[in-house]
Amino acid sequence: MIFHETTLKDAMLIEPEPRGDDRGFFARMMCREEFAAHGLISDFVQHNMSFSRCKGTVRGLHFQRGAYAEAKLMRCTRGEIVDVIVDLRGTSPTYLKHEAFHLTAENHRLLYVPPGFAHGFQTLTDDVEVFYPVSAAYTPSMEGGLRHDDPLVGISWPLDVSGVSPKDASWPFLQRGAPPIF
Repeated sequence: MIFHETTLKDAMLIEPEPRGDDRGFFARMMCREEFAAHGLISDFVQHNMSFSRCKGTVRGLHFQRGAYAEAKLMRCTRGEIVDVIVDLRGTSPTYLKHEAFHLTAENHRLLYVPPGFAHGFQTLTDDVEVFYPVSAAYTPSMEGGLRHDDPLVGISWPLDVSGVSPKDASWPFLQRGAPPIF
């Protein structure tokens, strides 16, 4: 695996290194020792999958607080997405900055999202599947989120947003000068 640092502290874009022949290829998608060598969490306690029917759909931006803050390892297994992460750690040099990543079934890339980040994605095609292990079990009482159109974050989604859940549309906007979430 090839680990690429991103512009956001502690987040990584990971490319598998396929080994192939005329049958196809094999590639490791996660290795505890390699993750540890890069300072990444590798104990994933829950594995999630989402399916989105229509391109333009936005899911997120989600996070969990406290002891339930989670690392995520995002992979698009069908179709393509733009995956966006926002650093919400008040002591981080990249606090409130965001970055977007193009993940597709064909490029096989993984995005490591550290604890303390909000995470969301927009589907760029119809019939998209995303698979992602997380390091903490979903705990509704510790859940939080950012609006996809929060002006303080200023995400430019590549497509018009065609669908957002009522819950995701109801998250409050961030307030300048408010205490950090993490």
